[in-house]
Amino acid sequence: MALQRLILLVATFWVGSLWAIGYVAAPTLFATLADRVLAGTIAGSLFRVEAWISLACGVILLLSMLRPRAATRGSRKRVLQLVAAMLVCTLIGYFGLQPFMAAIRQASAIAGGMNSDAKLQFGILHGAASAIYLVQGLLGGWLVCKLGGPLAETAA
Repeated sequence: MALQRLILLVATFWVGSLWAIGYVAAPTLFATLADRVLAGTIAGSLFRVEAWISLACGVILLLSMLRPRAATRGSRKRVLQLVAAMLVCTLIGYFGLQPFMAAIRQASAIAGGMNSDAKLQFGILHGAASAIYLVQGLLGGWLVCKLGGPLAETAA
């Protein structure tokens, strides 16, 4: 029971941090700061922290789920799949696409601004990363609901 609660707590922290950074903090930066470059720089730092939180929480959940009594038999496979899918989203979105976005930003800074080709490439990469982040957040909601279900039944 204590392991199940720890698993739920870690998953809730992970998903809550995803949602708070991606759908509260980052949009607030762009809505509040007049300097979009500064807003992007701060948002990028937040997403970097989030990527490491995702890796840590994902690994903790995967290792915890390997324990015999980590979850009910019916949900263990689905929980492992959800955690793995969320980790893949982090790897592709942050560690895969973000370096290309950073390279475009850096090249544009050296050139004195983004030309139309760089804007298009950056926009496509940003759109793909945003879509992956949305999928990760939705998977996270499903994960928390999946983990909370057996706990709610056993706690009653």
